[in-house]
Amino acid sequence: MIYSLSRLARSTKDTIEVSERLAKADTDLVSLSEKIDTTTAAGKMVFRMLAVLAEFERDPISERTMTAMQFKKTQGERVGAVPYGFDLADNGVHLLSNPDEQAVIAQAKALRTRGASLRKIAAELQRRGFKARKGGVFQSEQIRRMVA
Repeated sequence: MIYSLSRLARSTKDTIEVSERLAKADTDLVSLSEKIDTTTAAGKMVFRMLAVLAEFERDPISERTMTAMQFKKTQGERVGAVPYGFDLADNGVHLLSNPDEQAVIAQAKALRTRGASLRKIAAELQRRGFKARKGGVFQSEQIRRMVA
């Protein structure tokens, strides 16, 4: 039982795969919002059409969110956590460059330009005495964001 088909999965393909797995398990799918009977050809057609419409409903929302986040970034505003290399301004919105962390990023980028792997860069930064923001060692994912 689900509240709405739009809550079942993120894509039409995933929605149909879930439906097929439920059918193989001889289990019915019940939506509280839509009255769907997937035991008939017409019901299956309606189910699939609603799955397409649910995905379409999500896509513009996602597009608008990504556009708004990109705009905020171009304005020097924070989007999510404060990235390494920056501090949050007193206004709680804008980012300010952190010179010490920017120097670490520059070293990481130089190592990457020379062909070092993300793990090797993290190890080298640790060897040089640099620490991640919370005092720990740099992880590969953090290095990837730094050198991107």
